[in-house]
Amino acid sequence: MNSSELAFRRADDSDAADIADVWLRSFTAALPTVRRAHGDDEVRNWFSYVVVPKCETWVAVAEGSVIGLLVLDGEELEQLYLDPSWRGRGVGDRFMDLAKQQRPDGLGLWTFQVNGPAQRFYERHGFIAVGRTDGLRNEEHEPDVRYTWQPHE
Repeated sequence: MNSSELAFRRADDSDAADIADVWLRSFTAALPTVRRAHGDDEVRNWFSYVVVPKCETWVAVAEGSVIGLLVLDGEELEQLYLDPSWRGRGVGDRFMDLAKQQRPDGLGLWTFQVNGPAQRFYERHGFIAVGRTDGLRNEEHEPDVRYTWQPHE
């Protein structure tokens, strides 16, 4: 299956468990050196009771299964995670196009400094690094980098 056979849609409450599972697999694969601040059950509860009901949450679905997620909260791109088997297949690019369509006035996000692939991805999509921290502001206590995207005038 290629990325053209994907469906992108707003998530609903019934997607929360599948979204959490994708997030858990992706975080583990992409960030093996980062200490997770919350256990699996806490992550699942967070998606079920906070993220999906309160944020603009989108999913990519292939063959009836959630394979990626995008979470927007105001002007923040809060989460963008793909099932590891779907990385490098254009799904992230399509999510980024969707995020920019939904927030045409600009976006901001944080990513961990150790996540070089994510930084390259965001920079390829026009995001600019505007700040770095020592990690004391996030629950993982991991140094991170702030990115912003503004549309061309």
